[in-house]
Amino acid sequence: MLQLLRRLKLRAYVVLGRANKALLGANTVAIVTRTGTGLLATDPEDMGVGRELRKLGSYRDDELERVLGYIDSNDNVLIVGTHVGTMVIPIARHCKAVAAIEANPDTFGLLEMNLRLNDVRNVQAYNIAASDKAESIEFVSSRVNSGGAKRMPKVRDFRYFYDSPKTVMVPAYPLDEHLKGQTFSLVFMDIEGSEYFALKGMQTILANAKTLSVEFVPHHLRNVSGVSLRDFLDLIAPHFEHLLIPTLNKRVMKDGFMSALQEMFDQDQVDDGLIFTK
Repeated sequence: MLQLLRRLKLRAYVVLGRANKALLGANTVAIVTRTGTGLLATDPEDMGVGRELRKLGSYRDDELERVLGYIDSNDNVLIVGTHVGTMVIPIARHCKAVAAIEANPDTFGLLEMNLRLNDVRNVQAYNIAASDKAESIEFVSSRVNSGGAKRMPKVRDFRYFYDSPKTVMVPAYPLDEHLKGQTFSLVFMDIEGSEYFALKGMQTILANAKTLSVEFVPHHLRNVSGVSLRDFLDLIAPHFEHLLIPTLNKRVMKDGFMSALQEMFDQDQVDDGLIFTK
């Protein structure tokens, strides 16, 4: 019954998103909303991040405040999976420079628009996917939840395809090569299941970073990447000594990473941003 209710809710968002698009007209490419971050353009059909911004004027303020505590004005920051810039723009105001990675071509256009709307000049944006090798990957460009866009999953779960997304090919690179020679104090990652491949391709960057904030969604690891919790942690644990799990308000040392996350993994419990530190 619970699964049925979730499916009905997702279907309702599809109807609302398409109604929004139809009402505004086919030539409307964005809705501009005044938020606590500044003016942000979002896709009219987006019932995820876009809807929350339009309704509340903010998005994940608690996560933003937490992350800002790990940087200062002299730091360089790498953000992998920027979406329209809800994290990029405020973080850029608190650090020296930001390298911003966004794979979805449609969302990348909105990111560039938002950087201009807010006169942000210390961000270098790249329309690529982060991976473990140079390749072109098939990418699911979600419509109603554009923040859920992702590389083609290994398991075609209903949650990833309910809005009949289009698929596109996007260029992907190991970030150790694409950003060769650059170092970052903070790495912030939210890429809907591609974390394993991105982390594998940025081991040098992680070795030099002080902090990693990474979304933790067990069904993404299983269904999108097709990897285990151990596979995921093996790419992180060599570089960091401490872990903060915000949803549990729990801090653990390296030898407790696996046990602390295993129950969450088994129960499909999500955390918007695990924080690993040296």
